[in-house]
Amino acid sequence: MFIQTEETPNPATLKFLPGRTVMGEGTADFARAEGAERSPLALRLFDVDGVRRVFLGGDFVTVTKADEKDWALLKPALLGIIMEHFTANHPVMLDEGAAVPAESGEEEDEIVIQIKELLETRVRPAVAQDGGDIVFHAFEDGVVYLHMQGSCSGCPSSTATLKMGIENMLRHYVPEVLEVRPV
Repeated sequence: MFIQTEETPNPATLKFLPGRTVMGEGTADFARAEGAERSPLALRLFDVDGVRRVFLGGDFVTVTKADEKDWALLKPALLGIIMEHFTANHPVMLDEGAAVPAESGEEEDEIVIQIKELLETRVRPAVAQDGGDIVFHAFEDGVVYLHMQGSCSGCPSSTATLKMGIENMLRHYVPEVLEVRPV
């Protein structure tokens, strides 16, 4: 098995591409080992000293390290865990249903449907290329509230991505959008 790695815009995050499906549907974001019990893969990655966050996407695993740790020391251990996990055909998630991002229970109006469609077709693929994801939370009083995950969480350029990229695009296609803010 050959696992590719890619740098992301966030220097503390590395994207691992195992060449197979990681998550069948949705994504999973783990900020610490406590709470990652539903993912045997994430738990094993957190066993490596210096791992601060694990994000599981459709065909990639994104790992965020502590600032004081060096990728040259972490990367071989992480590659070994990911390779062993997939070679042994262990499940990535024990409860696949819990991995899908939660949707709001509110009835969606046309504006929200249009915003979600734009995020799904134009934004999420680009953000996934960088090892992250974006989740819609709400649209209130002209403001779209979004949550950045994976390599995008804590990335120095995530604010610029939200303001310059996503906000401008949404304002262009949906005149009711006045601003985009992180959750």
